[in-house]
Amino acid sequence: MATIEQDVRIELGSSEDLDAVMKVMDSAFGRRFGEAWTRSQLAGTLPMGGVSLMLATESGSGATVGFSLFRTVAAESELLLLAVNPGHHRRGVGSRLLEDFLERARKEGVARVHLEVRDGNPAVSMYTTAGFSPVGRRRNYYHAQNGKRFDAITLAHEL
Repeated sequence: MATIEQDVRIELGSSEDLDAVMKVMDSAFGRRFGEAWTRSQLAGTLPMGGVSLMLATESGSGATVGFSLFRTVAAESELLLLAVNPGHHRRGVGSRLLEDFLERARKEGVARVHLEVRDGNPAVSMYTTAGFSPVGRRRNYYHAQNGKRFDAITLAHEL
């Protein structure tokens, strides 16, 4: 597939972008694995100290095609969410958002970054390629609507 990396820009988002973020969230996560956050969870998290929302937008149309949400406290940063519209998968958008997160953490003087991801999520390979390693597992962390449960893998990266 062609890369659209050059056609996407990463910019700071705000609570005014919740509609666009929820559209990406719903298309990327759906309800299948229980990973998606609700609008109220996002709205409640955004005003917290150290929280940043970054948007991946197409240069031409300005459409939001992905986003990341992270929180930096002291010398650690946690990637809370990273989602890309399925129509833009495997085109470098997720990698750009992840690189942006790591760059911002380094500039903040962060020593360690971490995240949790559903076991079996294809994004695990993107994270390990970027230098993340498994450091833990939460059994049955994600709850799908059909009652099925999935483990969360905790990944960390020393900067």
